[in-house]
Amino acid sequence: MKNLISLLACIIVSVTLIQTRYTYSYFDKSYPMMLTNWDGLGYYMYLPSGFIYDDYTELNWLPEIDEKYHVHEGNLYQAHKAENGNYVNKYLGGVSLLQAPLFGIAHVIALNSDYSADGFSPPYQYTLAYGALFYTLLALFLLRHILLRYYDDLTVGITLILLFIASNLVQYTAVDAGLSHVYIFPLYVLILYATIKWHEKPTYFWAAAIGLIIGLATICRPTEAIMLFIPLMWGTQSKEAKAEKWALVKAHRKHIYVTIAFGILGVLPQLIYWKMTAGTFIHDVGSSWRFLTPFFRVLFGWEIGWFIYTPVTILFIVGFFFMKGKPFRRSVIIFCLLNIWIIISWADWKYGATYSTRALTQSYPIFALPLAGFIQYILQKKWKWLLIPVGAYLIFVNLFQIGQYNDGVLHRRDMNRLYYSRIYLNSNPTAVDMSLLDTDEVLDNETNYKRTLLHDSTEPKPINKEPFLSLDLNGKGDTWLKITAVIKANSGFNTSYLACKTTNGKKSKKNRIRLFNVYCTEGNSNLYEFYYHVPDSLQNGKADFFIESEFDFSGVLDQMKVVQLTN
Repeated sequence: MKNLISLLACIIVSVTLIQTRYTYSYFDKSYPMMLTNWDGLGYYMYLPSGFIYDDYTELNWLPEIDEKYHVHEGNLYQAHKAENGNYVNKYLGGVSLLQAPLFGIAHVIALNSDYSADGFSPPYQYTLAYGALFYTLLALFLLRHILLRYYDDLTVGITLILLFIASNLVQYTAVDAGLSHVYIFPLYVLILYATIKWHEKPTYFWAAAIGLIIGLATICRPTEAIMLFIPLMWGTQSKEAKAEKWALVKAHRKHIYVTIAFGILGVLPQLIYWKMTAGTFIHDVGSSWRFLTPFFRVLFGWEIGWFIYTPVTILFIVGFFFMKGKPFRRSVIIFCLLNIWIIISWADWKYGATYSTRALTQSYPIFALPLAGFIQYILQKKWKWLLIPVGAYLIFVNLFQIGQYNDGVLHRRDMNRLYYSRIYLNSNPTAVDMSLLDTDEVLDNETNYKRTLLHDSTEPKPINKEPFLSLDLNGKGDTWLKITAVIKANSGFNTSYLACKTTNGKKSKKNRIRLFNVYCTEGNSNLYEFYYHVPDSLQNGKADFFIESEFDFSGVLDQMKVVQLTN
């Protein structure tokens, strides 16, 4: 069979994605899967608004849905009121157009079952989840077909496995399928295919397809409009090729008008929606950008760094240097660099919650081209066998971290270098490890320090936000406190911290660690442990211990132990 290796790669990717989707499907009814909440609600609520409740502008149906399914927990940031008093969705409607066939199937299922046909019951969630995965698998096989035009079978097979399984694409196609990325991903594959077909044999059909795809992508996420550079710069890899390209465009000048017309058609549904709700065809949804001062931490930072948490993406960039002579060379480089610059310029550079940099995942079909170029180069070298251990390592780390991310160990917003170093490939983080989400103070050579027990209690006592323990310090030299506590939070758990503050006259210092983490739950007795470095000026001062919270807190201190460590 021809091109068997890349076909096998597609099967491996498909099985991996399906298994991942199944693992995180939460079939237990006590904890049902919910894709249409938070950001997912913003993209999706066009459909129930129009087809079930016939209410786009007042959203009178939403409070009852929120009470039942907790889709925004009383924080309706997904829509805001326009000057005319109508609610206007902050999220654009392109994703809902792509979800519409799945919504229709789910609605028929719900109407013919015991589930509520309210747009949010399990039939809608599971149909969206597995339908989005179906879109992804179709895109996978089409992407294979595209890559095989330019690269050999082995190169394409390795590229597809690394692209899908060694990156955060797994998370945003097979787990967080309520977001826009899984729906835009196939559009990038389609724009590649339509671009190739038009350049091979220009027709009105492919010109229209290019415009429609770009238009639809734009009303999924406005920044996706830059996919225009794929067809625009395709075939300009050399002076000769560039001359041929523009001669081809000139010979089919009418195709440009067709592309523009269908591009407008693609964005027209959004313009109509804004006119119906806000009263104008163009509406500002309130995004904020920092194009002159972008956040390079999006790429290199320990919070969500693209190159740090999914290092296979480094190969995407290296591949820019291995596309010589390819018709897509210039279009890929221009698009990718512009895309990266836009993504790192968004004001909310942490993107709400993300594993690695999720805002780039939908454009991975474009990055597949330089990745394949690099893989092909490696396969020509004597040391090509290194691809096996390196690839296996990248895949293993990625899948392990995706497990950590969904368990809550790899945090969605608050990662830092020290904490990451303690949980890296660590399936059993300690309470001290978890404390490093909030503090960078840790003592790894505790045995070299003299221990003095300052406090040890096992008698439970109620606590609130008032200080519940005050100790006199008598440190000398390098002084640390090791604080161990068992706390049961009855209220205020999700916004509360265990704090230690040392004072000596006007000088003071405070550290705190969160009560809420993946290993701790409200209403149960949870273990907390952290280190606190006492500055020289505070070594003979006082240490106060208390709960710090945005809201009221009540709980029980079951155990408390404070050890002074000096060296």
